[in-house]
Amino acid sequence: LWGGGGGGEPLLAYEFEPDTKSEVLTDLQEYLLTSQIYHSWMDGAAAEQGSRMTAMENASKNAGELIGSLTLKYNRARQARITTELIEIISGASALED
Repeated sequence: LWGGGGGGEPLLAYEFEPDTKSEVLTDLQEYLLTSQIYHSWMDGAAAEQGSRMTAMENASKNAGELIGSLTLKYNRARQARITTELIEIISGASALED
């Protein structure tokens, strides 16, 4: 094997530790299991954050609708009170003219 640097020097042979194939496979299996567990935890954490974002979005939407509904009720009650006061003033003025 030759290096890609253009110098023409051969790549050194690599030695792997540990020497036995079964130890390497055991280490790889442990790494694979650990990686899968980590991936599962991260997937769960991402799903939890997505659910929280959806819940907060729905709560904000519902709060906005509730504010709109309560504002409308308040304005109707205020207008009814103003109308009642105007009727009382007009009735009082009519009574004085007679």
